[in-house]
Amino acid sequence: MRRMIKAGHIIAFQNGGHRHLRDGVVVWENDRIIHVGKSFEGEVDEVVDAPEKIVTPGFINTHAHLTESPLDKSYVEDRGPRSFYLSGLFEFLIARDVSITDDMRRACIAFSVPELIRTGTTTIMEIGGYGEDTVRMAGGAGLRAYVGQGHRSGRWYTDDGKTVKYTWLPDDGQDGLEKAVQFITKHDGMMNGRIKGFLTPYQVDTTSEDMLKRTRAAATEMKVPLALHVSQSVPEFIEMTRRHGCTPIEWLNKLGFLGPDVILGHAIMPGGTSWTNYHADDIGILADTGTNVAHAVWVFARRGIAMESFARYLARGVNMTIATDTCPQSMIEAMRWTAVVSKIVDRRTDVATAADVFNAATLNGAKALGRDDLGRISVGAKADMLLWEGRSMFMTPVRDPIRNIVYSAQAEDLNSSIVDGEWIMRERHIPNVDLPKLAAGVQEAAAKMWAGTENGDWAKRTIDQLSPESFPAFKP
Repeated sequence: MRRMIKAGHIIAFQNGGHRHLRDGVVVWENDRIIHVGKSFEGEVDEVVDAPEKIVTPGFINTHAHLTESPLDKSYVEDRGPRSFYLSGLFEFLIARDVSITDDMRRACIAFSVPELIRTGTTTIMEIGGYGEDTVRMAGGAGLRAYVGQGHRSGRWYTDDGKTVKYTWLPDDGQDGLEKAVQFITKHDGMMNGRIKGFLTPYQVDTTSEDMLKRTRAAATEMKVPLALHVSQSVPEFIEMTRRHGCTPIEWLNKLGFLGPDVILGHAIMPGGTSWTNYHADDIGILADTGTNVAHAVWVFARRGIAMESFARYLARGVNMTIATDTCPQSMIEAMRWTAVVSKIVDRRTDVATAADVFNAATLNGAKALGRDDLGRISVGAKADMLLWEGRSMFMTPVRDPIRNIVYSAQAEDLNSSIVDGEWIMRERHIPNVDLPKLAAGVQEAAAKMWAGTENGDWAKRTIDQLSPESFPAFKP
């Protein structure tokens, strides 16, 4: 099947970067783009005439947790104990996770998939433990999905709300690593190559040196990406300097873990920033080793935490990618907040530009995955594209479509999404999605989770004690 879009604005790839093509065409055959230009004289099976619309590459979302992110809503906002330097990892996530059942997690995946599609993700990197369900639901909906089965040597916990403690697995997490490898062997390359695997120890502070080395060796042998949460909280940073006398990123560098195939989740509190007050050149290490960073701005910004700064990492040469991590799972919002927060931190309007964050969501994400066929509209690339409104409430007027998308677009302005040459959303319609039913499933899951927080909380607090509502209840 050969198809063509004729659009008023196309963000095409030329001479090593994105270029703005006005009144042009994109032609693709099956899953590959075969022509980009002002016109096309050959025969096609379908023509989409969109003179007022904008065509861009799809977004590559490099860090997500589909099995739980919807349950953050109405729970973690406005909360973050000072004992843990504003992080919610050590109280709120533990209290939440104890109550989440398999069915609840599947409800979250089912809800997350259309949320991702409606907000521009065409390639997702999922970190979790429900790979089979993710392949079935995300892959089945047409998303390009890199799926990693997380493993770890131990877990963190708190029994007093003041300090982070650790409990360790007898096998150092070897069973989890073996299952992660088996998952990749079984699923990598499914669905016309849309399903790929990667290895992902969960966190730097819950994974031993030996496990990191074994995982690094396995990823190298299998030629798959590596992902790891690193420098995501002050308690983690302090714990790692206590253990090793160096920063988490310095330690990973000593182990030979870092490299161009590694995507570090967050790396928002490295040595050399005011958050850690610990002299180091962690950002330089990331740049020099070619290591990638998945920046998920909102999960931190909602607690008053900001990277110092996205623009400085870029200036040093770090390949910065963009991710959603938590709710909302919107790459539109992720790009916008990345740009705005970086400008605030640096007190400059000319840094973290629309072009910078759009590159991070497309070309940089493709680079992190070792793919030169994603994140761009060019001959030979995969036909992963987004079709945006150009004459809507939030998008009019259009001169520079990238600025409009980054600073003004809403989810409703994304008209259609194409992955692997197929429409996975058209005119805002996603096939076989019953949104009211999916929303009801997540609402039910959340209600059960809220009712069970005291079972996982160290102080046995109810949901209303752990996370009080914004306003007290109305009394009749």
